[in-house]
Amino acid sequence: RNGALIFWGGRASRMEEVPGDGAAAAGHSPLGAWSSAGSYRPLRAPAVLPASPMTSGALAPVPQPLRVPVVLTPCAFQAPQKQINTLADVEKFQASDCGRVFLGFIAGLNESIRGHKLSDYCHESVPVRATVQVLDSMARWVDEIPPVQLPARYGNPAFRDWHTRLIDQGPSLMLNILPESLHSAVVEIFPYFADSFGNATRIDYGTGHEATFAAWLLCLARLGLVNQDDYQALVSRVLVKYFDLMRKLQTVYWLEPAGSHGVWGLDDYHFLPFIFGSAQLIDHKYMKPKSIHNQDILDNFCNEYLYLQCVNFVKMVKRGSLAEHSPMIDDISGVPTWSKVNSGMLKMYTVEVLQKLPIMQHFLFGSLIPW
Repeated sequence: RNGALIFWGGRASRMEEVPGDGAAAAGHSPLGAWSSAGSYRPLRAPAVLPASPMTSGALAPVPQPLRVPVVLTPCAFQAPQKQINTLADVEKFQASDCGRVFLGFIAGLNESIRGHKLSDYCHESVPVRATVQVLDSMARWVDEIPPVQLPARYGNPAFRDWHTRLIDQGPSLMLNILPESLHSAVVEIFPYFADSFGNATRIDYGTGHEATFAAWLLCLARLGLVNQDDYQALVSRVLVKYFDLMRKLQTVYWLEPAGSHGVWGLDDYHFLPFIFGSAQLIDHKYMKPKSIHNQDILDNFCNEYLYLQCVNFVKMVKRGSLAEHSPMIDDISGVPTWSKVNSGMLKMYTVEVLQKLPIMQHFLFGSLIPW
């Protein structure tokens, strides 16, 4: 393991450690996404620097919000299918209109929560309130389906019973959200919803499932059920409820992390709450990125700020210091402003989630998110 230096806005700062092998050691650390110039320059680089999507991602502009076009009705809804099988397919998605709209939708949600606490007032439409009620119902299922007592920590099979209930009752839950004129859309939107809570066979969950829930929200926007006036509530009401449910599932049934980067990832399960949570804290008068090391701040404000909630949860489920089990989060705390953290998070999401074949090969396409 070798020490490495990176530049933050022209000022050198120390990164804890970089593994002695792999892309990170070759100067491809995901932390490159936070350089103010859009890239970072390792002091020790190989003689021939291999091409890296991480480097190009760091050079890319910060994703910007895009308006979501509403589909014309009546629409021929269809069961969505997987279409991505190769890296070329991933690149095709990135360059497509639907790929740009999806990333623009994430950026729009990010902008809507900027500078807001979770408890701040926001417009809550009927579909937003209905979705929150559905997620509340699903959280109660966890209490009704206790985990099986097993010596193994991960992969409790009781999760399969919970997931079976989701498959059985999910379509009717969609009818609680959709107006009667759009009940025929269940065939298309429910597969997104069903795939948003983990895999029942592997008993795992990861950022791909999280992205699928964002795609389900995008489907609601495409149907005209939510618009930009609802975006703040989608984050502070719907997504917060979703993250809470997922953490309950993760800790009760101990879902395996799907595609975790281990200590060199942000989190074993989630990415989006780090994006939206860093947006909340932009220009905060008192809390800076380094404030995550103050346990009093985490305890008193984690219910208002998603980023602090994420850090608190990671510290709760992992042993040791933050620098030991989550060096990526620890390193990012050295970034001077939340604005830089947030822009880096958005670029890193593109590279670490939307450009990864093992994740995107499970993404679904239909009439609302066309291939």
